[in-house]
Amino acid sequence: MLGDLLIDGGDSRLALDRPWGRNAYGCGPSPAPDLLCFASSTASPISERAYARAELAREQLMHAAISLGLDEALDRRTEEMRCELRQHLGLTEAVDIVFSPSGTDSQLHALALVRALLGESVTSVVVGSDQTGSGTPATARGRHFSARTAGGRAVNRDAPIEGLSGDAVLLPLFDGASMGGRGDMDAAVLEAVGALVRDGRNVLLQIMDASKLGWRAPDMACLDEVARRWPGRVQVVVDACQMRLGPERLRGHLDRGHLVVITGSKFYGGPAFSGAVLVPATASPALRKGGPMAAGLFDYVNRSDWPMAWTDLRARALPRANIGQWLRWEAALEEIAAYHAVPEAFRRMAIRQLGEAIESLLALSPVLRPIATHAAADADDGKFGFATIFPFVLRRDGRLLDLGETQAVNRALQHDLGSRFSGRTAAVAARQCLIGQPVRIERGDAAPAGALRLCIGARQVTEAWSDDITTARVNLESEIDRIADVVAKTELLVSDLSSQDLRDICNAN
Repeated sequence: MLGDLLIDGGDSRLALDRPWGRNAYGCGPSPAPDLLCFASSTASPISERAYARAELAREQLMHAAISLGLDEALDRRTEEMRCELRQHLGLTEAVDIVFSPSGTDSQLHALALVRALLGESVTSVVVGSDQTGSGTPATARGRHFSARTAGGRAVNRDAPIEGLSGDAVLLPLFDGASMGGRGDMDAAVLEAVGALVRDGRNVLLQIMDASKLGWRAPDMACLDEVARRWPGRVQVVVDACQMRLGPERLRGHLDRGHLVVITGSKFYGGPAFSGAVLVPATASPALRKGGPMAAGLFDYVNRSDWPMAWTDLRARALPRANIGQWLRWEAALEEIAAYHAVPEAFRRMAIRQLGEAIESLLALSPVLRPIATHAAADADDGKFGFATIFPFVLRRDGRLLDLGETQAVNRALQHDLGSRFSGRTAAVAARQCLIGQPVRIERGDAAPAGALRLCIGARQVTEAWSDDITTARVNLESEIDRIADVVAKTELLVSDLSSQDLRDICNAN
């Protein structure tokens, strides 16, 4: 079954809760067209369009494998996918692409590549450590982030990976006192990097563009200052897994020599998981020559993940085929192609209008308290000059719900609860809604809260587009109505159900 293949070749986060039929992100392996999905900061169920692409791709691979063999057929198709991805993102052939099963795996790949470039004496500095993937504290230190690898090998979570283990400095972004971003992040980055370099360490500086809350840090001027002060001692790795940056900004990172970690499963809406590292032209020649590479990395990389030109590293990797990873990237490329086929003017207008609608709904809500979105973007950001992630916390009786209560609301949103209500509210409660999972918010002495997120992704734009302007306008209005339904159900759950009611719902489903 195609659905089974799409959830294969990943770690435990892809496993289905069999009675529920969904993974830890609330997504099943098949399209869910009736689900109100504004969850692209976490994960989205596969679309009908992408599912059809994956099904066709599987058939084509099987035909090619008859004459070439499976490994060779997959290798050739993966190289073609690199070309497709570069074309969609406006990148030159000088940019190499290392594929992986997830953004978390790609962070490990990036660490290994940085060690190959700078030497083994590398310490990671992670900006936005509180708003990145849950596996990042492990990957930044070269440790296993799960109990098994995507290749199926059993490992000990948080145990050192051979050749990758090291130290990390974690710099959180959120300021619980102001319920907003820290104002001293640029200075904190320069201080942390400077101290490590003075201590004789080289530095992997992992920066955020953009975080789970849609924030960026540090700014480009700070990164340019890092390059000026410590040439050859610091390698920047951009956490762009959300893919909420325009092509000019993406090229700006690569032109500066930054490695960029991306996914096809956040903004673009492909099925979780699909990761990649974009390797700039300044680094590719050295890596193509091979040289020392952490032995433990090869538990996390397959031969076809490496570009064809990286002959030495490919020769040292096993030719095991990760069909699930490949199919998820096929599906993601379908979403990426569909999005970039929509005229730029409409994409920009749609993102702006949907964002304004979300901001208005949050501002008027007595229950949902918005958290600041990212600051004004650079002029070269195009459509991403507008926010696409809208975080909020929940209020009941004058207090913020804690993290556990917020998680229960998020889980209850995904279920048909129409039978618990009557009249007009029953229809609202019956809608099944998927939004961005809670981000833990530390609040000093108070219990941690959770920030839920309403997200605009590529699929909201793609599915609204029509070359008939009236139809496109109606489609956008319909999308705004769907957002209003999500807000209404969230308000209903917080206002009319107790925390115990919500826990009972979660335990029963």
